[in-house]
Order: sequence, then structure tokens, then C-alpha cells
Amino acid sequence: MGDMVTFPSNGSEGRGYLAIPEGGRGPGVVIIQEWWGLNDQIKGVCDRFAREGFVALAPDLYRGELTKEPDEAGKLMMSLNIERAAKDMAGAVSFLVAHDAVASTGVGVTGYCMGGALALRLAAMRGDAVLAAAPYYGVIGWPQAPVDWSAMTAPVQGHYAENDDFASPAAVAQFTDELRALGKQVEVFTYPGTQHAFTNETRPEVYDEQATNEAFARTFAFLKANVQ
Repeated sequence: MGDMVTFPSNGSEGRGYLAIPEGGRGPGVVIIQEWWGLNDQIKGVCDRFAREGFVALAPDLYRGELTKEPDEAGKLMMSLNIERAAKDMAGAVSFLVAHDAVASTGVGVTGYCMGGALALRLAAMRGDAVLAAAPYYGVIGWPQAPVDWSAMTAPVQGHYAENDDFASPAAVAQFTDELRALGKQVEVFTYPGTQHAFTNETRPEVYDEQATNEAFARTFAFLKANVQ
């Protein structure tokens, strides 16, 4: 459904997967990858958003690198150049806002696992253009690169697994309390009986179709209400 595109990224060139709805126009949303890279599963998420009427762009934060091995994925995530990733995400926002197919004045952002944490970071970095953030099983990360949350204007709708060592209930409570203390609007949904990455259909050991459909329905409604 979608195609690979390139866009300016603060002096260099970013790339990503862009899916446009059949109607040709819609609100924009940036979709941030899991730690595996910009793979077919994330491209499929973009296509799913496009079927719901969104113009969806997933920037390739690993610049072409992919893996299916958890150890390698962990290494890729740990070696991610957070400054370059920030530029690529910000470039993706600017690209979407200026795109002829985007009917909204700003964009929404969502992301999964590593991408959930980066979605929150992007909402703070681009408070001028990110109108809503919907992180999935991701919490505030990268303590070596702190974020100024004061610039975040977007409401947050988080989606989390009940059984998750990466984004544990305690970690979720900590970051939601932190953001609420700063006056941010945060709503969190926890899905009973689910595990980390429960929306990833390529991982049958954790995939939960019912919870996935419920989470996506909430996300679509949340973004449509806020990204205009």
C-alpha cells in the first residue's frame, strides 16, 4: 500500500515508509518502530492506519538495518544515535505537516516498545506540531539524553501490558506521575493478561488479537479527536 520516501533531516537525508489512505488525504501520524527496525510488521501498521484514513509515516531510525534476533535488536537499540534519531523524527514531522495529503495542521505520533519511548520524546521535542501521542509499552528512556517536557502540549494515551518487565506497572506509574505533575494530560490503558509487544502479530507467543483490536480502536479515536 505504501512506498519508501526520503525527507530532509537537519542537513542529512532521512527515509521512511509512507502510507496514504484511498481517499488521498487525512490527518498525519508518525509511527515509530520497535527495536527490530523498520520491518514489514511496522510497514503493515502504517498500512492499517492508512486504511483508517490517516497519512502514516514510519521513519527508518536504523537507516536500513534490520534484525529478527533479540540480542542483535538490543545492540541496535543501545547503539542508536539518539541525536540523529531525534533529527530523523523531527524531519518526519515536518515532512508530514507539509505534505499535500495531510489535512491536519499538526500530526499525531505513536510507537511500540523502543518506539513508545521515542514517541513521548518526539511529542516533547516538537510541541509545536505534535498534537497527540499514543505510546505502546514504552516509557521514558535514555537518561543520558534528558528531555525538556515543558514544551510538550500533546495529550498522551498510553497502552500497556499487564505483564511486562520492560514497561512494568511501576515504571508506567512513575512516568505518568511525572508528566501529570508537570500538568500534562495522560490517560493509560492496561490490557489484562497481556505481555510486552502484544500487538505484534509476527510474535505469536505474545500476540493478543482482542487486546490489539481494542487498543488500536482507542488509538484511532484518540488521534482523530486531537489531530485536526
